[in-house]
Order: sequence, then structure tokens, then C-alpha cells
Amino acid sequence: MKVQAAVNRILLALAGLALLGGGLLVLAGGLDLLPGTGDGRLPGPHDVLLGRAQRTRFTGEGWWWPAVIAGLALAVVLAVWWLTAQPGPRTAGRLVLGGPRPPEGVELRGQALGDAVAAQAAGLPGVRRAGVRPVGRPDRPRARIALTLAPDGEPAAVLRALCEGPLADARTSAGWASLPADVRLRVAGHRTRRAE
Repeated sequence: MKVQAAVNRILLALAGLALLGGGLLVLAGGLDLLPGTGDGRLPGPHDVLLGRAQRTRFTGEGWWWPAVIAGLALAVVLAVWWLTAQPGPRTAGRLVLGGPRPPEGVELRGQALGDAVAAQAAGLPGVRRAGVRPVGRPDRPRARIALTLAPDGEPAAVLRALCEGPLADARTSAGWASLPADVRLRVAGHRTRRAE
């Protein structure tokens, strides 16, 4: 995953540099800051970016439109492939507990741990509902937690109770040194009461 993240950053940096360089070149030509603008190599301040002759140079050729359509289709296919190849946070199906990896060690289903932490978190004061999903590597999982607070629930107190209660219990019982968690808090809607 680190290699893919590095490749993504390099590709985005190269695309950004190409777009920035092209934009700066056009801007410099439009402001007449570069020598040679207006002589056909770079458009000058009073020229259009692409003249009529440049725009229609290949349109009469039989290969032009199929090549344009094939190039655009290839760009769309590559973009869709790149987007679908990006790994999201994978749900940890099996978690390695404390010691060595199996077959010597012990595994736990990620959903079982998530259900246990969610059940304990739902019983905290100020919490209406809780959902927990372990993500990441089997030996270094993270907990994705979604809490729905009661209207009178205090976020700081709930987070403190979550860290000291369910997360600490899960970490201790699994034998992990740490169990990082991403917590999303929402407040349950409540009806306003009309005073009579």
C-alpha cells in the first residue's frame, strides 16, 4: 500500500506540474512576457490560443476523428481503472491476537470484535447507537466507530468513556499494544416540545 501511495503522489505531482507549466506558459504569452510571442510559436496578447488553421488542420483526414475518439476512450478507461484500483480501508476479516501469526497463534473474526466493542459502546452514558468495524492489517487493526449520541450526550465525556472502556478492554483482551480508532459522532434528532 505504501508503494501505491507513492506512485499516486508521483503521478499527481507530475500531472500538477504539467498543468501548472502549461498554464504559466499561456499566461506569460498572454501578458507578452516571453520573447517570440505572436510569431506563431506562442500566442501573443492579441492572439487566440489555437488559431483556425491549427484547430482544423487534421479534421479532413480520415484517421483524425477515430484517433480522437479512441484516445478519449482510452483516457476514460485508464481513469476508471486507476480509481477502482485504489485500495480503501479493508475490513479486517481475521485479526491476529497478541502473539505470533497462525498456525501457532490465535485468530479472531473481525466482525466478532466489532460486535463486542459496539455492544459495550452502546451501553455508555449518552450513547444511543454504536457501530464498529475493524479495518486494516490483521496484526495492526484500526477501529472505525460510528456513535449516535443522545441529545444530552457530551462528546468529550463519551470519547473519554469509549477510550477507557470498550477500546481499552478490546486492546487488553486481544493482547495488542495499541488499537487506534477513528470515531464519527452524530447527535440523534429529537422533537421540540411546544410549551403550553
